[in-house]
Amino acid sequence: MTPSHDFTGLLRLVDERSAAFRAAIASAPGFDAPVPGCPGWNLYDLAQHLGGGDRYWADIVKAGPAAAPPAEALAARAALVPPRDPDALVAWLAESTELLLDTLRDAGPERGCWTWWGPALTPQNAGGVARHRVQESAVHTYDAQSALGVPEPLPEEVGLDGVEEFLFTCVATPSPWPHPPAAFDFHASEGRSWRLVVDGDGARPARIPAPAVEGAGTAGVAARGPAGDLVLYLYNRIPEEALRIDGDGKLLDLLRDWEPEE
Repeated sequence: MTPSHDFTGLLRLVDERSAAFRAAIASAPGFDAPVPGCPGWNLYDLAQHLGGGDRYWADIVKAGPAAAPPAEALAARAALVPPRDPDALVAWLAESTELLLDTLRDAGPERGCWTWWGPALTPQNAGGVARHRVQESAVHTYDAQSALGVPEPLPEEVGLDGVEEFLFTCVATPSPWPHPPAAFDFHASEGRSWRLVVDGDGARPARIPAPAVEGAGTAGVAARGPAGDLVLYLYNRIPEEALRIDGDGKLLDLLRDWEPEE
């Protein structure tokens, strides 16, 4: 599972962040507002993406272990047209989340399923899906709030697990780093730290002890800030100027631009 949350806790966080997303959508005067964190999308597009993602992952978990996403899940997602009436859209979002949560509860955390990430660090099972959906729901709630001009910080427990989940799920890879070997440290002000080492063998993240002295460490660059801000930075929602950067900040640009093959 995850070192930060049990399965029940993950489902609770999906539920809470999804409710916050619906609250933002319900408060919107319309759905045409652009979403800063998702260029080219408006609020309706964002709602379709999050609610459709809930339904899509429910279908994937229900299908069980597979080498590829089930054809039925892909077809259902492609044909999805959420309602545009505000009340109906909020109800559709609630139904989407409940469908995902019910499916995850029925499956249990160890049920295997297809995932787009490899099996090395994040498990390819319902527990891994639940953990990632927490972050999807949290970041897109921030997106919706930002579109309305009222962004709120990510909850602390979401942020603390989110840094690690991002590094272990979205960054870890055996694809060779095309630059000189480097190390990146991420220090949450809540007292948790991680290191990402990149070299010819790929990218390997790990939790590390928080430094006893600020600025201590051997990484080429370190990013410091509240865990929620680190998550938003990793997802390209806020600039690095929102954090404290120690060391060679150009390494972060290389990391952002890197597109590993697997």
